[in-house]
Amino acid sequence: MPNSSPGKIILLNGASSAGKSTLCQSLQTHLDEPFLQFSLDFFMFGGKVLPPRRERSGPFAWSNIRPHLFEGYYNCLPALATAGNNLVIDYIIETQQQLHSLVQKLEAYDVFFVGVRCPLPELERREQLRGDRGTGDAKRDYETVHTFSSYDMEIDSTREPDYNAHQIIAAWKARKRPSVFDIMAKALQQNTNNC
Repeated sequence: MPNSSPGKIILLNGASSAGKSTLCQSLQTHLDEPFLQFSLDFFMFGGKVLPPRRERSGPFAWSNIRPHLFEGYYNCLPALATAGNNLVIDYIIETQQQLHSLVQKLEAYDVFFVGVRCPLPELERREQLRGDRGTGDAKRDYETVHTFSSYDMEIDSTREPDYNAHQIIAAWKARKRPSVFDIMAKALQQNTNNC
């Protein structure tokens, strides 16, 4: 019989190549309850979800596929949590609108929001080593990804993933409401009511 209580969410936000996916795996190893890792990267880089890009414009153009993919991904998160799944999510918040969408979709859930910080030279070094990201993605993200909100906690991803995972778990266990997501959700509701 499925768990009737909603899942809890640990949301990691940081630039491309900051080590979020590795940190998610370390969190899964050390958390004392099961968490599913759920990343937009699974759709984009993890297999054969996306069709090949055949054209620069038209139905197969990335500019046409991207908004539907992102909206679908956002809708998956509350569906998984409502079913009782705990989630550890790694994401790159690129715009204020993306953050607002996440806050609105997840306002009913216990979200612990973690900033994953990494110095730009290290991001660029990792980007080169990976070879599966566009050159300059890390720099672009570095300049914007942490400008939209504060966090419940921030970590330095130049430290070992296991160390950071233990720090996050300790802070997550000691968390208190309202969380940053709770505060943002309330502010968005007030703005909507005032319009």
